[in-house]
Amino acid sequence: MEQYYYNHMNKAQQAAYHSILSGVKNLADEFQIPALEGEELYNVFFQMRLDHPEIFWVSSYKYRYYKDSPNLIFIPEYLFDKKKICEHQKAMTARVEKLIRPAQKLSEWEKEKYVHDFICENIRYDKLKKSYSHEIIGPLGQGVGVCEGIAKAVKVLLDALGVWCVIAICGNNPEKGIKYRHTWNIVKIGGTYYHLDATFDNTLGKDRETSEIRYDYFNLDDSQIFRDHEPLIAPAPHCGDHEHFYYKEKKLSFTKKEDVYKRSLQAAKKGRVLIFHWRGGYLTKEVLKELLELIRKAGDEKDKTAMVSINWPQAVIRVQYTDMQVQESVTIEEANEGEK
Repeated sequence: MEQYYYNHMNKAQQAAYHSILSGVKNLADEFQIPALEGEELYNVFFQMRLDHPEIFWVSSYKYRYYKDSPNLIFIPEYLFDKKKICEHQKAMTARVEKLIRPAQKLSEWEKEKYVHDFICENIRYDKLKKSYSHEIIGPLGQGVGVCEGIAKAVKVLLDALGVWCVIAICGNNPEKGIKYRHTWNIVKIGGTYYHLDATFDNTLGKDRETSEIRYDYFNLDDSQIFRDHEPLIAPAPHCGDHEHFYYKEKKLSFTKKEDVYKRSLQAAKKGRVLIFHWRGGYLTKEVLKELLELIRKAGDEKDKTAMVSINWPQAVIRVQYTDMQVQESVTIEEANEGEK
């Protein structure tokens, strides 16, 4: 697959990238690379691992610098001893092969959904942030990961399925209480780029008694994703297609209030959960109030109470009706990188 970040580097950075990639693949204890400044070297090392998430056994490094030398001595810090790395490599290769087997003949879109659903059904967020949770070995080996490990696992699986995919990265924002960088994926489906954030969807589906897969962050464009994601801090393709996000594809993106009422009535009658996206202008408090009244009215007709939750930035509303005599509830859901 394309080495996306490599292709956006200058010649000196590319030379260092190539030397590091070759050295860590060979499990070398130390090796020479062209000299770069500290932050520049960090970015090359970090982005090389975003291009190559299959390299899960190295997470940091040290280096020695000699005055007036055009080179550095690069000393990788491996997560495991070399024998263990070889065992884990075999296990990861076998795991990826086994996971992608059922999806080989699917369309690009179906492959993307298959990988997204695998993450949402099988991976827990690792609040302890073990070092391996930042690598594919966390999600694919232990069933736990942080956003970086999850985005790397998505890329490794989609790479293996032949679907173009990169890892996007945005900065932190302490003023907004966002302590850490966040990573997710950009995919190319049918020749068009889209944002895919399996970590955010995973946090939305997890607090239910019935595990439920959400698609609030499946194939979004730039204007949608940056409603609740910070600006990118590394190059990434522009995603400009607003027509093919999941809920629109599945005819669950409504522009008319009567559609909300009709589908709510069906959900109340059949006892099914309704998750829909509102596209009839901004989801203001006034518009939300009108939608909630229609959802309540549909429930009243079937003697049921509505339990509603809202992902406000993405204008996605989840409705579940209950026969129990309970107070109607409306909660604001917050998709996040798994911290909360």
